[in-house]
Amino acid sequence: MTASATALPAEAPAAERLPGYLAVWAFILAEMLLFAVLFASYAFTRVDNVEMFNLYQQTLDRNAGAINTLLLVTGSWFVVLAVQAARRDDSRAASRNIAFGFLCGAGFLSIKVFEYAAKFGEGISLSTNTFYRFYFGLTFFHFMHVTLGMVILAILWVKTRQGAYGSHDVHGLESGAAYWHMVDLLWIVLFPLVYVMR
Repeated sequence: MTASATALPAEAPAAERLPGYLAVWAFILAEMLLFAVLFASYAFTRVDNVEMFNLYQQTLDRNAGAINTLLLVTGSWFVVLAVQAARRDDSRAASRNIAFGFLCGAGFLSIKVFEYAAKFGEGISLSTNTFYRFYFGLTFFHFMHVTLGMVILAILWVKTRQGAYGSHDVHGLESGAAYWHMVDLLWIVLFPLVYVMR
């Protein structure tokens, strides 16, 4: 009997798995669908009010929006680093990167609060016109999602420091990371749609 005939069959490659828990992905998809409906509603309403939307869009602080985009993208990068560190059983690096992601989220919320305060100080509110109704509605809804994302990151930070995540199990951390990436992705669509698109 030849060596090739007695050789054991090669192991099948491990099946790719969805990072995190399926229930969290179902929630993320539902949230993205809801935002898609809101974005479509904004776009269709804008078609009938192009001049008004263009006029009031110029009153928004694009620099603040761009900085917020950078903050969320950077925050997502730190969260990716946290997951990678946890898979290497480096809890210290994982918790540190989660903290940096949290700080990016805090920066985002701070800038939005200043933006809102400036608009309210000018007497602008949801009832000012259709554009501002969408502006406040969409951005505040996203603001609340960022807030929830920061609560999740804070919980993940505590659990990571306790050694809950590592090569043995990163499902919870991956689920929280997936939610944070969704928040980032939604802003990447929302920013050009509301602040930039003409």
